[in-house]
Amino acid sequence: MQLRAIAFDHPDAVKLNDQVQLEYVERYGDGEGDVTPLEPSMFAPPSGLYLIAYDGDRPVATGGWRSQDANPLGYTDGDAELKRMYVVPEARGLGLARRILAALEADARDAGRVRMVLETGDMQPEALALYASSGYLACEKKFGHYREYDSSRCMAKLLSPS
Repeated sequence: MQLRAIAFDHPDAVKLNDQVQLEYVERYGDGEGDVTPLEPSMFAPPSGLYLIAYDGDRPVATGGWRSQDANPLGYTDGDAELKRMYVVPEARGLGLARRILAALEADARDAGRVRMVLETGDMQPEALALYASSGYLACEKKFGHYREYDSSRCMAKLLSPS
């Protein structure tokens, strides 16, 4: 498996994003998926990064981070927000999500970010377990498109200097 930095609007990224949206609809039953506004420029270095794991030429996992400086919703200056972590079902259990997460954390730290934050939902127990086992702790719900929903879970991790 090879990790590659890819633009958020690259066809492979769009394909995986479409797949994760279908999974959100299945898990949450709302018919919309995640409607958080995201733009490709949000993931452009040095203010972000979007990664895809490839098995040969086949995209099988994805994840990205974007800067959250002086966000009016209450982010702390220096935060990075984790977005669109996803592994296709047939590639789960291979450690790809953990590998992508570690690469994103390292890149955000190298870009001067001090904390990684994320919002996920209670219908994603695998994600919650991954983040908890990677040192993320529950935090105040002051960010994320779905922060006012009871099912929303916000977590954060300090990015220690390398």
